[in-house]
Amino acid sequence: MTPSQSPATRIVPIVLIVALFFLWGAANNLNDVLIAHFKGLFSLGDFGAGLVQSAFYLGYFCLAIPAALFMRAYGYRAAVLLGLGLYGAGALLFWPAAAALSYPFFLIALFVIASGLAFLETSANPLIARLGSPETASRRLNFAQAFNPLGSITGVLIGRAFILSDAPHTLDRATQAAAVQIPYLVIGLGVLVWAVLIRLAPFPAIATQPEPDEGVGAAADFAALARAPRFLFGVLAQFFYVGAQVGVWSFMIRYSEVAVPGTRATEAAGYLTASLVVFMVGRFIGAALMGRIRPLPLLAGFAAAAAACCAFAGLVGGMPGVLALVASSFFMSILYPTIFAETVDGLGTRTKAGSALLVMAIIGGAIFPAVMGLVSDASGSIVPAMLVPAGCFLVVLLFGLTARGAR
Repeated sequence: MTPSQSPATRIVPIVLIVALFFLWGAANNLNDVLIAHFKGLFSLGDFGAGLVQSAFYLGYFCLAIPAALFMRAYGYRAAVLLGLGLYGAGALLFWPAAAALSYPFFLIALFVIASGLAFLETSANPLIARLGSPETASRRLNFAQAFNPLGSITGVLIGRAFILSDAPHTLDRATQAAAVQIPYLVIGLGVLVWAVLIRLAPFPAIATQPEPDEGVGAAADFAALARAPRFLFGVLAQFFYVGAQVGVWSFMIRYSEVAVPGTRATEAAGYLTASLVVFMVGRFIGAALMGRIRPLPLLAGFAAAAAACCAFAGLVGGMPGVLALVASSFFMSILYPTIFAETVDGLGTRTKAGSALLVMAIIGGAIFPAVMGLVSDASGSIVPAMLVPAGCFLVVLLFGLTARGAR
């Protein structure tokens, strides 16, 4: 942005784009409530309930590269508008899915929502990273991502208030299914209204102009990135990180109910809310610490602590295990944006292509919750399944320790 631009052109786009971090946070963490809700509604095992995340994150994987190609032709804002449209449409599909009492229909709706979020994250993350100097990109992206947990907390609170029930056995299936209709109707309409605001607001050229001459998103860019070891390690680290984060939060309610017998569903959702609060606090503290500590060493330290917390939860259980999982969210806080910013650093015109591949790495969120469900079903308890995210965080630790020398 240049000094000649009006205050509205400088400030309004930032406000509107930062709000996207809130909107996709709400969608992501409502899934954690849906897993507990659908498990009872459709009589699912932990593996079957984990398919909520598999369908959701598969949408990210399938639409990330199309999102990059779309941005190449039409620019960042157009990608945001398409993403919001898909997000809103998927949320509105919850109404007929509930009426049909169909678990596959719900999974399709979640896939559509995630397809929209793939466009949003592929565009919003690099746009925030590029609105300033490269040296402060990690700090700037961490600040923007700090608003993501606000949406996550809101999503869980909505789910706890309107979807979860401590006595689902007293309700018929149609009533249980209908609990999701109003929340998702409101979300869908709100997202579409936000799309209208973004379409009408003044945006700088970097957000609205296509860049076909730079070859961004072209096959040559993806081929070049496939030969960049540091970039590939960043994608791998993001894959394992997202799998770990989604796995912990997906089964937080389930873990609390099993580790502390007698815990009610709404009480267990309170531990998930607490996790998101400490996650948000970690984002702000992490952004502040980056003024004193370089991003990669800080990333390594936080990843090591998150691995230790999850290992403790998987081996010890009980209320100490629950508290360890809550604490792990503090250390997860800076991992995603720091991996993202450090991985796209120096990519230049290949930033959009690199962003697309990093968003594709979110497929980890589809795989590792399912793996955790298999471990839980095989062992008879969700407690040892927390060793899976512990191992994932060790991969992130290795990236933080070695990526500096791989530039």
